[in-house]
Amino acid sequence: MDRVVNETAPRPLSGVRVIDVGVWHAGPGGAAILGDLGAEVIKIEGLGGDVERYNGTLGPVSTDEVNTDDWTVLFDISNRNKRGIAVDLNSAAGREIVLRLAADADVFITNMKRSTVKKLGIDYETLKAVNERLVHVNVTGFGSEGPLADSGAMDTLGQAMAGMMYLRGGEDPASLQALILDQLTAIVASNAAVTGLLARELHGFGQDVHVSLYGSATWLMHPNLVAASVLGRDFSLKWDRTNPPITRTTYRCADGKWMVGTNHPEDKYWPTFMQTLGLPELVDDDRFATAARRRENKGELFAIVDERFAQKPRDEWLAAFADARLLMAPVHSFTDVLNDPQAQANGYVKPFAHPMLGELPLPGFPMRFGKQEAGIHAGAPALGEHTDDVLRSAGYDDEALADLRERAVIK
Repeated sequence: MDRVVNETAPRPLSGVRVIDVGVWHAGPGGAAILGDLGAEVIKIEGLGGDVERYNGTLGPVSTDEVNTDDWTVLFDISNRNKRGIAVDLNSAAGREIVLRLAADADVFITNMKRSTVKKLGIDYETLKAVNERLVHVNVTGFGSEGPLADSGAMDTLGQAMAGMMYLRGGEDPASLQALILDQLTAIVASNAAVTGLLARELHGFGQDVHVSLYGSATWLMHPNLVAASVLGRDFSLKWDRTNPPITRTTYRCADGKWMVGTNHPEDKYWPTFMQTLGLPELVDDDRFATAARRRENKGELFAIVDERFAQKPRDEWLAAFADARLLMAPVHSFTDVLNDPQAQANGYVKPFAHPMLGELPLPGFPMRFGKQEAGIHAGAPALGEHTDDVLRSAGYDDEALADLRERAVIK
């Protein structure tokens, strides 16, 4: 089966073939990242299409104003860079197609439930029989073992299980938006695939690799979980901007925009911070002379400092603090990020000519390679868009394709 390689833009995983049988984001999003890196990704959908084609809400964020009848922004996020085929996976002929494609693949990614994976014949043991070198990435809700091994899950359920819903610090749990854990799990899945490929080259064998929403979330929560383990108790993460040291919190400026500082240790940066604000008299003020005294009198201190920040717009303060070599940054909104010169200069945001939406700024790839490129290079495929091309390259002739189509095995 001929490999599809983008010769005009050499990418790190050019020549690697990935088969993706999944729905929603956590699994398919991992395959999309491999596509960012140049892998040829073949998305296999059922004849009705991935449910994401028709249900495109990103948590509380609706994109209905740009969605179509069989395409959503969410589907595009999860399935960029892919070639798409539509196959009846419940039929014997459809399963034969999957086996034939898997026989010549490097990575197989699925986030179907364990029972469904077994039923469809896309489990590791079945695919290993046709390709011992295959790296089989299983993305589940709660892991491959234990009482929840075959339970379905979504982003919010994984957040709940891992303690993430208390990251906002309130007494009432609240999820982080939007698709935070799904995207993290997609990143972990892509890392699992690349690590599996490297292990295959180093040690000569393929293997199954297991990733889950729950496991990804606990890894993200690593520092908090270690702290809870060491202390032997839970603790509050409630944010109060007057609790951190004055040199390490948020400030509202004259134009209503916010900035944040992270200057530590406090005692070292306290004098420079006050001098930059034009408040040198506070450096040796007995009320604020030590960190302990500043905590005791934080109400007075923040009142003075907040009044001072309210006298100039944010850009002037950022320039002044940069001249003083203090670590300060603007607090950005999402649209601020898309228009940020620093993000644009490093390719963290790049213009992309989208086939459905026209040219618009989109997130770039977070890694820069000295001799290769990475990042989005194609939108998501239409349902069954590449079925004939992919199956022809797998050895199906026109007569076989016509027969499969007549029997409603492919679309």
